[in-house]
Amino acid sequence: MTLGGWSQRFIQATSSESEDSALDLERNHHCNHLSLPPSSSPSPLQPFTLNIQHAESNAPYFSWPTLSRLNDAVEDRANYFGNLQKGVLPEVVGRLPSGQQATTLLELMTIRAFHSKILRRFSLGTAVGFRISRGVLTNIPAILVFVARKVHRQWLSPMQCLPSALEGPGGVWCDVDVVEFQYYGAPAATPKEQVYNELVDGLRGSDPCIGSGSQVASQETYGTLGAIVKSRTGNHQVGFLTNRHVAVDLDYPSQKMFHPLPPSLGPGVYLGAVERATSFITDDQWFGIFAGTNPETFVRADGAFIPFAEDFNTSNVTTVIKGIGEIGNVHVIDLQSPIDSLIGKQVVKVGRSSGYTTGTIMAYALEYNDEKGICFLTDFLVIGENQQTFDLEGDSGSLILLTGPNGQKPRPVGIIWGGTANRGRLKLIAGKEPENWTSGVDLGRLLDLLELDLITSNHELEGLETLFPNFNYQDGCQVFMPCSFGFCTLCSSSSRTEEHFGYSH
Repeated sequence: MTLGGWSQRFIQATSSESEDSALDLERNHHCNHLSLPPSSSPSPLQPFTLNIQHAESNAPYFSWPTLSRLNDAVEDRANYFGNLQKGVLPEVVGRLPSGQQATTLLELMTIRAFHSKILRRFSLGTAVGFRISRGVLTNIPAILVFVARKVHRQWLSPMQCLPSALEGPGGVWCDVDVVEFQYYGAPAATPKEQVYNELVDGLRGSDPCIGSGSQVASQETYGTLGAIVKSRTGNHQVGFLTNRHVAVDLDYPSQKMFHPLPPSLGPGVYLGAVERATSFITDDQWFGIFAGTNPETFVRADGAFIPFAEDFNTSNVTTVIKGIGEIGNVHVIDLQSPIDSLIGKQVVKVGRSSGYTTGTIMAYALEYNDEKGICFLTDFLVIGENQQTFDLEGDSGSLILLTGPNGQKPRPVGIIWGGTANRGRLKLIAGKEPENWTSGVDLGRLLDLLELDLITSNHELEGLETLFPNFNYQDGCQVFMPCSFGFCTLCSSSSRTEEHFGYSH
């Protein structure tokens, strides 16, 4: 399976052995190539480590799981893996896997959980996806193991080598693939890159409307509006979704949001205040399964809901994304669906800093451990196309959308919560610079957690005006749409102007 713009991008480093599947090599003759940091216990994958406060005074804005909840789950987790362990075949050196090859995300995550101790000992982190071979993302299911340096097996002791495959319950197995992560150590200064074109100027405040991709700001932090949403509870308020770390600053008594800037920093209008938000959730609540054997396992669920204020002019709101157009329904990720239903898919996003970018979902459910032994997961790893970064600082909150075939509307699948350019990058091509990657939150699960529904059309917004008199919507915003010339200015009522500008994909 090729990846369009990725078709020539992935070349495994240093030796041919790591390019082959476990189907082709006997386990006792194969070794993945890695080198350990100087310490016997490697440094955690720092790009994702956070200074987490396990208890915050402002409960509505922070949802760290309670201690009683964690204690109750310890026995359940042990029983779950204890029962599954009965179906795990003992490892036999010198034979090929004889069971069924993993085909779903759930099977890959389960296999990884059983081997988490050895994987943690040798790696900075792991994720699930497909093996990368000779510059192509294959269709071979694999656990991706991120290491500080990937070297030829000749320079490693047998104890430093990972097997080429791992087996889980019932003999279901998958490949193991090693990916080099060039870790910077101490955080480097975040690149202050900026993109300047008519699209991003509009997102930052020069347009008369606001929607997905627009700049939003709290008292001192700016980010990107992810999506227009409505609450499933109460009076079904309409508002928007972004990241919690964009919307919440506990140094201030109220969590207010503005566009494009707060009054203390520049011109802008008050959009509303945060009503509910979340940062972390236990793995079993998020995935519906125990994703790891560690009792302290949490998923980054970085989201916040901000209902529009009653005095905000909602006629300025649009669901059409500038540079993309109308969107489809949320793509809900089913862990029991085939791996290729997600991994390798092309995605796009529009954010206030980098505008329109394209990329590929490289992996799902990245797992890493901090220095205290707490296990964290994040949902998506996205790599930009043609070695271009998928996001820049300020794009947090942007929608990640799966591109649709044959002109179908792109479907939202996640929101960006961060990138790793200031901590380390992925070494994917031998002889070329390492690349940035982007981290995202599973949108379907986040909407369920915050009890929200995505609003996908301006027609739906018009209907809400009838249901809720306080919601004043009029279809009057202009949006940028793709065309053969680059992007055109289109009115959401479909009247087209002749103005074109050359913003390239």
